[in-house]
Amino acid sequence: MAETMRQMGKFKTLTPATNEAFHSWNGVSLKEGVLSQKLKELMAVACAATTGCEYCLDLHSKGAKRAGATETEVAEALMLATAGKAGASFAHAANALQAYDESEDDDLFKKSYLAQTMKLKDLAPEDFASFFKFTNTAGEEGELSVKEKELILVAVTLITGCPYCIDTHVKNAKKAGASKEEVAEAVFVASALNAGSAFTKSATALKNFDK
Repeated sequence: MAETMRQMGKFKTLTPATNEAFHSWNGVSLKEGVLSQKLKELMAVACAATTGCEYCLDLHSKGAKRAGATETEVAEALMLATAGKAGASFAHAANALQAYDESEDDDLFKKSYLAQTMKLKDLAPEDFASFFKFTNTAGEEGELSVKEKELILVAVTLITGCPYCIDTHVKNAKKAGASKEEVAEAVFVASALNAGSAFTKSATALKNFDK
């Protein structure tokens, strides 16, 4: 961790203006807004788990704890990340089944294709039932409200890049009472964490110039 931080610190002299702008943006994206700082940090934990950035996961789990999050809330956020990644693969079954059926449609993504996933209920019934038991349970009210969970899932799905999932969870968040402004702030948390996962990998490249 210390070596990663040392390498990332090189950006202060290598690309000073860009480095300052990047860190300024990150600070803004995670500060208190229409979403609380605690929820943003929990969102960041889920996003970091989604990108697989260990540095970000360590940083933001500590940030969530400082902001007042409980261990259970962090655990719920992590389960949402897990469910979000599972959901993205499931939703893309729509395209897998389109391909298997040798569809000649020129559009790879159509909202109507999502209905194809229901075929999995007959093709793999036990898997289908077990999958939905997990994902539905993850989204139920716990220490985090349904609204908070859906906003976290909005951020997670923006990182997985699943258009079907984005559509589902933005609508679910709205139904649970989320405002457009809250969704907008979730967008920037996801964007910052997605960028952060790339930024932290810089250590692997920059260390070669120490030789």
